[in-house]
Amino acid sequence: MILDFLTDGEKRMRGAIKSLEEDLAAVRTGRASPHLLDKLVVELYGAEMPLNQVALVSVPEPQQLGIRPFDLGSLKAIERAINKSDLGLTPNNDGKIIRLNIPMLTEERRRELRKHIGGRVEEARVAIRNVRRDVLTDLRKLKEESAISEDEFKKGEVDLQKLTDKYVGEADDLGKKKEAEVMEV
Repeated sequence: MILDFLTDGEKRMRGAIKSLEEDLAAVRTGRASPHLLDKLVVELYGAEMPLNQVALVSVPEPQQLGIRPFDLGSLKAIERAINKSDLGLTPNNDGKIIRLNIPMLTEERRRELRKHIGGRVEEARVAIRNVRRDVLTDLRKLKEESAISEDEFKKGEVDLQKLTDKYVGEADDLGKKKEAEVMEV
């Protein structure tokens, strides 16, 4: 019974880490990465679709992204989506491929991104601790209902804390790695 709660808690903590990884992948580091465009949505044929469903994104050069649409008629829609996004990049359209040149980051922008990354990591830590709190509440209810003994509760509490420490550590490691990437000149 305790194992079920711990398994559920671990699954939810893993979800918080996955969400953090996705958010950090979209942070621009001065180097071209196709993940910068993961959340870009293109309005095409009367529907909104993710960019990766309407075009192939490649990295032809370290400071450039190439977007090759599956249908050349969608070039303008992709260009519009890039211009409307908060990426701060200007698309260059040659009629077949859209090229995005990734400028080097200024020192000020690097510091802003580091703060953003730190804030996002803290949100993930809070989410993980909230999961711990929820599971701990469930374990306490079981103990109060005499469904588990005091010893089982204590063991579950220790196991839950180990899980929490593991995932908080993972979040910290992801944040440090991304901060180092952003601060690298």
